[in-house]
Amino acid sequence: MVAATNYPLYVVTASADGQRSGCVAGFVTQSSLKPIRFLICISRVNHTFAIAEKSEGLALHLLGADQRDVASLFGEQSGDEIDKFERVRWWEGPEGVPVLSECAAWIAGRVIDRMSAGDHDAFLITVTDGGAGTHQGRFTLRDAGDFEPGHPE
Repeated sequence: MVAATNYPLYVVTASADGQRSGCVAGFVTQSSLKPIRFLICISRVNHTFAIAEKSEGLALHLLGADQRDVASLFGEQSGDEIDKFERVRWWEGPEGVPVLSECAAWIAGRVIDRMSAGDHDAFLITVTDGGAGTHQGRFTLRDAGDFEPGHPE
């Protein structure tokens, strides 16, 4: 049943203690209208998790349908081995988190809570900024069906 689902994939980014990191996130949902809040789940084995734990905020980027290369970089490469941000254009956004210059849309917000969600932790953010990007459509789970995760199992 789960294999039949399809949903957008995002890139979540974090920054703390002079380090930055980012990874693909599929377990994401808006959780409140007033105030606007999102729940973003990050795998505990992912390099980004350790940075997100200490980060004041997170940025979330919806990838356009044509952004397979960015999805591959943030999904199949590990921040333990490379600096992904040397390979993309970005700027420092709210709470000091990296915001990708190329995406379909982005939001950033302050982390206000964190909880266990199984093998991922769920980070609750209050959105403080965001905007539309230049890419159209959305990159989905099915588009990444042949990806190999960059983090250890």
